[in-house]
Amino acid sequence: MGNRLSKIYTRTGDDGSTGLGDGTRVPKDAARVAAYGTLDELNSVLGMVLASADLAAPLRAEFARIQHTLFDLGGELCIPGTALVDDADVTWLEQTLDRHNENLPALKDFILPGGGMAAATCHLARTVCRRAERETVALARTEPVRAEALRYLNRLSDLLFVYARVLARAGGHGEVLWQHARRRGS
Repeated sequence: MGNRLSKIYTRTGDDGSTGLGDGTRVPKDAARVAAYGTLDELNSVLGMVLASADLAAPLRAEFARIQHTLFDLGGELCIPGTALVDDADVTWLEQTLDRHNENLPALKDFILPGGGMAAATCHLARTVCRRAERETVALARTEPVRAEALRYLNRLSDLLFVYARVLARAGGHGEVLWQHARRRGS
């Protein structure tokens, strides 16, 4: 897939353009570049989650699978017309989400980002995922984007929220609950 870079800098982007995977040159601020660039950012934040916690092997494997699929999704967005993420990837997210969520107590309050470094970083990943989803939706208004890509990002943000809850509890920090009653003088 693609060419191997023997040099990291090419000078071809000095004019504010970048090359898509199919060789097309587009502005660096194009909607497509913003969408796959945010996926790259999300993947980096997931790397921070992995680096900040001593995760059990099964959970570490789940995060690694997500990182690989995000890289595939970035490739799909970088090479117009390519299909690399499918319904099975979305189904896996849903099954993983359900499995982790069934062990968590029901939500009665909103949860604020926090709960230890791994959980807080996972909350950051969730917000970057939501931005990637918004940018991919914006791209889909002007160019073809497969529905599987949008569904994947929507489910992934939900799973990242559940992962943050799991990590807050596993790390012994607990979840940080929004104190809505504080405004009423309580």
